[in-house]
Amino acid sequence: MFSFARWGNDLYSGETSYNIVGRRKLWFSIAVIGVVLSLVVLLVKGMNLGIEFRGGTEFTVSNAATTSSDPATELLSEAGVTDVRTAVVGGSALRVQTEALDAETVEALRGELARAYGVTESEITSTFVGPAWGADVTSKALQGLIIFLVLVSIVMSVYFRSWRMSVAAVVALLHDLMITVGAYALIGFEVTPASVIGFLTILGYSLYDTVVVFDKVRENTARVVEQKDHTYAEAANLAVNQTLVRSINTSVVGVLPVAAILFVGAFLLGAGTLKDIALALFVGMLVSTVSSIFLATPLEVVLREREESVAEHTAAILAKRAAGAPVVAETRDRKGRVVRTTVGSDVDGSGEDRETDGEERGMDADDVARSVGRTNVVAGGHKGTAAQPKRKKRSKR
Repeated sequence: MFSFARWGNDLYSGETSYNIVGRRKLWFSIAVIGVVLSLVVLLVKGMNLGIEFRGGTEFTVSNAATTSSDPATELLSEAGVTDVRTAVVGGSALRVQTEALDAETVEALRGELARAYGVTESEITSTFVGPAWGADVTSKALQGLIIFLVLVSIVMSVYFRSWRMSVAAVVALLHDLMITVGAYALIGFEVTPASVIGFLTILGYSLYDTVVVFDKVRENTARVVEQKDHTYAEAANLAVNQTLVRSINTSVVGVLPVAAILFVGAFLLGAGTLKDIALALFVGMLVSTVSSIFLATPLEVVLREREESVAEHTAAILAKRAAGAPVVAETRDRKGRVVRTTVGSDVDGSGEDRETDGEERGMDADDVARSVGRTNVVAGGHKGTAAQPKRKKRSKR
């Protein structure tokens, strides 16, 4: 029977491993395809900008006898208004948006809307929004995004002492933002200031998940060139596997309340404002979790392997394996016994694992990725339950 806890322990110790970094070309291809498709959607369909960005006049009909958009569309068409957008707000109110109208036309339409929906004119409010306000919001959002990216790049470079991790994190962040915007355009939700807030919020979430993975990568690769057992890519791949369960748990915990807001609050209760921000958060959280695993770390490995020391170290290990020379490393099993693990060739040439006096076992080259955890990192130095302190038995009186 599958045990999630056991699976997580095996991922951390290296007993179970997925070659995520090794398949980086596949993940890069998928990421590029996703970004290209998002650009195509934006160019072909475009964003459904709200009245705050395009400007116009908005009518709100409260306590309407019906929330159907047909009466509003018909009377506005007769008045020569062609750009009409309607939406139900709160179940009993109707929001009608048009292009910018003069004061006389607004007053005349208020009376006609009141008769069409069986309400008094006092229950109909009208608001004029100029396009300059939306342009100002857009410019401030872009300005904030640029400042955010610059500061994040500097802070991450200082914290990780590596500009490569900073570049990889920013690239993954821009990928998440692009995919989220493309999904928003594809679905056709109206872009409002709440949507912009959602877009900016996922930037922090994306970096949060990526930083946790990179922190483990830094820990596993601190002295990678000083040993001859595994490459930088294999140690980084172990880090991704070790943080995989944590990434999944964080994503689930974060997405569930957002999904409740999106599907229950927005679609069932008709809360339009919640729908705007919830969609951006829902898509952004999912995409950022995926990118921190399949894009950020593999990209960091590609950049790191361009360093001369790492490239030479990787070439030496791969050449040693290709020549059939065994690579022997020592670790401890759960009972605290020293185990010598041979990686890259069989101990007895039979193609099967072999153990000698319970101390040595051979593995073929296909097990290299899964062996890194045993040859390099022992999860927290855990020595099993036998190493735990024992409670003294109370003497019977």
